Amino acid sequence: MASNLPPLVIHDSLQRQKVAFVPLQPGKVSLYVCGMTVYDYCHLGHARAMVTFDTWARILRHWGLQTHYVRNITDIDDKIIRRAAERGEDIGALTERFIVAMHEDEQALGCLPPNEEPRATQHIAGMQRLISSLIEHGHAYVADNGDVYYAVRSFPAYGCLSGRSLDELQVGARIEPGERKRDPLDFALWKAAKLGEPAWSSPWGEGRPGWHIECSAMSTEALGCAFDIHGGGLDLQFPHHENEIAQSQGAGCAFARYWLHNGHVRVRDEKMSKSLGNFVTVRDLIPLYGGEALRLFILSSHYRSPLQYSEEALAAAQSSLARLYTALRGLERQASVPELGTDWKERFLAALADDANSPEAIAVLFDLAREINRLREQGSELAAPLGGLLRELGAVLGLLQQDPEQFFQGETEDTGWIDEKLAARQAARARRDFAAADLLRAELEAAGILIEDGPAGSTWRRR
Repeated sequence: MASNLPPLVIHDSLQRQKVAFVPLQPGKVSLYVCGMTVYDYCHLGHARAMVTFDTWARILRHWGLQTHYVRNITDIDDKIIRRAAERGEDIGALTERFIVAMHEDEQALGCLPPNEEPRATQHIAGMQRLISSLIEHGHAYVADNGDVYYAVRSFPAYGCLSGRSLDELQVGARIEPGERKRDPLDFALWKAAKLGEPAWSSPWGEGRPGWHIECSAMSTEALGCAFDIHGGGLDLQFPHHENEIAQSQGAGCAFARYWLHNGHVRVRDEKMSKSLGNFVTVRDLIPLYGGEALRLFILSSHYRSPLQYSEEALAAAQSSLARLYTALRGLERQASVPELGTDWKERFLAALADDANSPEAIAVLFDLAREINRLREQGSELAAPLGGLLRELGAVLGLLQQDPEQFFQGETEDTGWIDEKLAARQAARARRDFAAADLLRAELEAAGILIEDGPAGSTWRRR
C-alpha cells in the first residue's frame, strides 16, 4: 500500500463494523463479486452492484494494490431454464444474448471489465469435487432421488454472516413437494435431472448444480482457498452468501476474510427487483440520461445506504455532472501539479479511505470545480493544472474522462448545421440585429441545442 495514502478502512459485514483492511499478501488483493444471472437485461439494481465494485477495484488499485477482480456469470439456473422455455429459445443462445447486453451496459456505465469472469457451466467439475468433499466431511448427503443436500445443522457456525439463529430460521421452514431433504433448513447442492432440462453426468446421476455451490467453487478455483474480499448485493447476504460460507468452510477452506455488501435500489420505499416488476433497465435509462450520469447518481449515495430512484434524482445527477464538465470546458488539458491542490486531494482520498465514502469524495470534486471557475474568471493560469487534478481525482471514481465538448455536444453524424446557425447568430449579434439572433437561438433550442454565451464566445450543448 502506498505510504503517502491514508490507511483503508472497510465495513466488514461479517464483523458488522468498520475495520482496517489488511490484505493476505502485502501489495495484492483478491476480490470476488457475485455477478448476474443472465436471463434478462440489467436493471438499476444490477448497475449499482457493477458500479460499486468497479469503484472498489479502482480505489484498491489507486492505493497501489495489485487487485485481481473476479465476477462470475450464472448461466444455468431455474430462472434461465424457465425463461428459455417461455420463449422457446435455446438456453445457450439466451444466456449469450444477455451476456453481450450486460457487457454493453457495463461499458456504458464506465465499468472496467473484471480480470476474470467465470461462467457456471464451465466449472461443473469443480462444483462436483466440492460436493464430494462435503459428503466426505459429513456436511452433505445424497437423497434417494439423486438430489444432494447440504445438512445445515452439521455446520455450527451457520448464521455467522446474517446473524440469524437456527431457531429463527426454523420458523416457517418447510419441505416443498418433490424435495427429499431430511431437514427443512437443508439446501440443494445438486439437483437430479428433470425432463427437458440441461444435465451433466455426476457420481450421483445426471443433474445440474444448485445455485449456491456455483460461487463457492468458482471463487476458490480463481482465487484460492482463502482470499481477501467477497462482495455482492445486500439481498445476497442471506441465504446465498451464508450458504457459501457453510459450503466452503465445511470443505476445509478458510474462504473470504472480508465481506462487502451494497444496499438496495428502492422505488417508492420498495426494493427494485424483477419479481416485483418495479424495475427500470439500464438500457432504457442511458439514452435519457447518459451512462456517466447514471454512475454519478449511484455514487452520490454511500454504497451501503439505500439508493432512492426517481426521475428527478437522475435529472439532478445529469445537471450535476454538467457542472463538473463546465469547470473543465475550454481549459487546456494539463497534468496536475503535485504541490497544487493538496487540500482537495487529501480530503478526497480521506473520504475514499473511509469505507469508500463516495458522496464525500464527490463533494470535494464540486468544491474543486468551484475554485477552478473562480480562478478562470480571474484569468489565473492555475485553473488548467487544477483542471488536471479534477480529472485525476474523477478517474478514481470512473468520472470526468470524456472531452468536455464531447460530453456537452454528444456524438452525432453531422453537427455542421449547428455550427452554421451559431455563426449566423454571432453575425447577427455583431450587427446588433438581436431579433434575428434571438430567433436563431429559439430555433436551436427547439432542436434541443442550448447556447451558452461567454467572454470567449458562444458554445453549445445538447439539452
